[in-house]
Amino acid sequence: MEWMVARSFAVEDVSPARKGKAAYLISIAEHNWGVIVVKGLILCAGRGTRLHPFSYSQPKTLLPVANHPVLHYCILKLREVGVRDIGIVIQPSQKEIPQYVGDGSQFGATITFLEQQKPLGIAHAVQLAQPFLRDEPFILLLGDNLLMDSLHELTKTFTRTGADGVVMLSKVDRPQDYGIAEIQDERLVSVEEKPQRPKSNLAVIGAYLFTRPIFAAIATLRPSKRGEYEITDAIQAMIDSGYHIAHTVTHRQYTDVGTIERWLEANRWMLTQELGVRHEIGSDSIVENCTIIGPVLIGKRCRIENCRLGPYVAIQDGVQLKNCKHIENSILLENSSLNDVEWPVTNSVFGRSSHLAGSGADSSGVFILSDKSSIRMPRAKGSPP
Repeated sequence: MEWMVARSFAVEDVSPARKGKAAYLISIAEHNWGVIVVKGLILCAGRGTRLHPFSYSQPKTLLPVANHPVLHYCILKLREVGVRDIGIVIQPSQKEIPQYVGDGSQFGATITFLEQQKPLGIAHAVQLAQPFLRDEPFILLLGDNLLMDSLHELTKTFTRTGADGVVMLSKVDRPQDYGIAEIQDERLVSVEEKPQRPKSNLAVIGAYLFTRPIFAAIATLRPSKRGEYEITDAIQAMIDSGYHIAHTVTHRQYTDVGTIERWLEANRWMLTQELGVRHEIGSDSIVENCTIIGPVLIGKRCRIENCRLGPYVAIQDGVQLKNCKHIENSILLENSSLNDVEWPVTNSVFGRSSHLAGSGADSSGVFILSDKSSIRMPRAKGSPP
């Protein structure tokens, strides 16, 4: 839906409503399903090399999707199934994650941070978290994964089957790129990481529920060819030892926010889920003489003049836009600015405090600007001064 905004002053922040919705879902979940699993573990220590240059300056799990870090959604997923005691595995250098999460009180949770000194794989991270997890069942999430489905089916499958673990699966187009499950007579019999000859198209997608035997299974592992302790190998070790690993299949969208393309894709999904075709403007933001095609999310303290925005645009706090012909399917991080951009901008990400100034041009532009970078485009030949 297209909206023409002649002048808009946002006097209330929209985030409390969004937080209120999350709190409502959490309270309903705890009332209806009870607290089945006491602890959760979120892994955030990955290097994020495919998201350079943005993951140079901040952990990839803090990169925003619809103006909230991916990690934010992981914590909410755990809270929705009643998990309050959450461990987060980080690298020692990832100081921004504890600064953002704090003690967890903003989520109604208690947060414990665990350091993984070297990136030795998912199974290694789980093993080092054993003193925190103790002998209790726990949900494991990968901090760069965005799941549109809830974790209720994961926990209900656990209680219904009495299994020693549960994995969430999803159908994929290229099973060679994933850890793939083999199902026989509705039972999970094997898991193989990136097989050359896949036995199914059901991929393990980064949401798991484990019990104590996972630690003994991890203790038997050797590093894979890429030098990591693979969680798929640990699952297979449990199966080989006679433990029952149940599964659930999600039919909703998911992605690991591991590349620029997937980041933009996740942003589209979440904007659509949160806003539909609407737009929201944060507190102390001014929008003048703009056309907005939702979904578009505008943060706090922004000033936007003479622009056409959307669909699928997420604008963080403090962004300045002036005289932009059209911005769509893009993410603008805090305090970035675009001025006099007279061509369409699409499929782009602008880092924190980055700046783009343009002039006349006949084609569209795609930009990936890292934090604090600046580009001034030359005026097109023959264009007016």
